[in-house]
Amino acid sequence: MKLHQLLLTFLISSLSTVAMASTSVLFIGNSFTYGWGSPVRHYRASTVTDLNNEGIGGVPALFKSFADQAGLDYDVYLETRGGAGIDFHLENKLAIIGRRPFDQVVMHGYSTLDAQDPGNPDKLVSTVAAMSDFLRSKNAAVEVYLTATWSRADQVYLPDKPWTGQPIENMALDVRAGYDLAAAAPGIAGVNGVGEAWSRAMASGIADPNPYDGIDLDKVDLWSYDHYHASHYGYYLEALVVFGNLTGLDPRSLGVNECSGYELGMSRTQIQMLQQAAYDQLAGEGRVEASPLEVDRPGAALRCN
Repeated sequence: MKLHQLLLTFLISSLSTVAMASTSVLFIGNSFTYGWGSPVRHYRASTVTDLNNEGIGGVPALFKSFADQAGLDYDVYLETRGGAGIDFHLENKLAIIGRRPFDQVVMHGYSTLDAQDPGNPDKLVSTVAAMSDFLRSKNAAVEVYLTATWSRADQVYLPDKPWTGQPIENMALDVRAGYDLAAAAPGIAGVNGVGEAWSRAMASGIADPNPYDGIDLDKVDLWSYDHYHASHYGYYLEALVVFGNLTGLDPRSLGVNECSGYELGMSRTQIQMLQQAAYDQLAGEGRVEASPLEVDRPGAALRCN
């Protein structure tokens, strides 16, 4: 083969490799990302890269499963620590986080915005800005998404808590307001309205709004047994919102035979209604457009394998 033919072959091969390059996404968070209190914690851990080598699958593995089913090529990484805000990762984990640049990053802080001063967004705003600056120093084009987390039942229904006696959706709205302030930092591509999607699921009748008085028939409990963390239903809904926001795809297009819901023991109705809650939140913010629903293929077990 002549030299110019060799060069042409190399160029075509290189361009093909670039065209097929996967998108890298890093999840930075705490137990609300790694799935504490549910089987999601170690779910499909082999499909993602845990930068702390703790065998976590969590919400990142659910996102990876959704992306694979949608035909998207994602390399998914995570760096998590229970009970931590973004300040912890800034102080202790930049050497790990900064080993490589990422195309997209999903991150969140403590569930009450500030562990020492619940409801105060100041720490979240400052730490989001600092982490975004660091991530952009590795890749100026990185897209950073902030996950606004859910109302904690233990903060609403138990006495002497910051949101005691308020409607269950209020905490999620307060948390979202804090994340909206933080989203003004350079490099922030959007906010994942997870807490508001939870509220939609409760309003639609798929999820029970108060686990302390029992779970109504045919409703799911989005919280785990501590009424603080999420159940597998709650983390599933979180992952659906993140998936739709990062990819722009209608979560309902995954269909009622979606693999991870099947593997986690959900019914088709539960899968469908959780996908609908995620879609309603994303569409309400203009993050996705309605797409024709996938014609579900039979045999979810075969598809998952």
